Amino acid sequence: MIIQVYEVQTPREAGDVIAAGVDHVGSVLTDGERWKNREIVETIREVGRCGAKSSLITLFFDADRISFAMDYYRPDIVHFCEAVIDDSAAWEALCGRLISIQATIRERFPEIAIMRSIPVPQPGETLPVPLDLLAGYFEPMTDYFLTDTWRGKKTEGDPDGQPVDGFIGITGQTCDWSMAADLAARSGIPVILAGGLGPDNVAEAIDAVHPAGVDSCTNTNAVDELGTPVRFRKDMNKVARFVAEARERAGK
Repeated sequence: MIIQVYEVQTPREAGDVIAAGVDHVGSVLTDGERWKNREIVETIREVGRCGAKSSLITLFFDADRISFAMDYYRPDIVHFCEAVIDDSAAWEALCGRLISIQATIRERFPEIAIMRSIPVPQPGETLPVPLDLLAGYFEPMTDYFLTDTWRGKKTEGDPDGQPVDGFIGITGQTCDWSMAADLAARSGIPVILAGGLGPDNVAEAIDAVHPAGVDSCTNTNAVDELGTPVRFRKDMNKVARFVAEARERAGK
């Protein structure tokens, strides 16, 4: 069972989450213009020194700029998490463009594994594109799938779309586990389950989906005085509980 935790941006937190038992440590580049961050460089180096794997999300689309980032940071995994179906009329063209980017990165950096987020709706909702069709497009150019919660694009009438426009993730809400389980069973590559997972529901999620791994971000973050999760700051007690619950359930 792969245990992955995201939004770790400092070497100290990286060491702490690895000490708690995390296997994949995820960091995020949020700015395509100012993408050089020495602290994240040191975070990735610390992950390597501790024997875990580093995963890096780049919240920008240009293949050359992503290549510059890969050369600068040298993570173990590059993670693409674009919301590929937000535009139901143009999703296939976008997929083609993104697959081309993945192919470029694979050719230039064969030592870096590729993770691709696959959107899964919330329970009771549907996707505008069949999930197996979407996964089939990306699987030949991907080493890991990560199923994450898709809420659609923000609109004036529906402000509760994806928290980061154009990308999926950090909703703090679960996806349809039955759909995720179907993908995990059919996929030829490892599937990591994400979306609203934390120490209180990870065991149930593993039972329902039987994934190759589990991922947590929002529900292992620290919270402010109002109880709102704080981005880029982990609660190590929650991380330790998340790891313990996942390891115990995976061992049964």
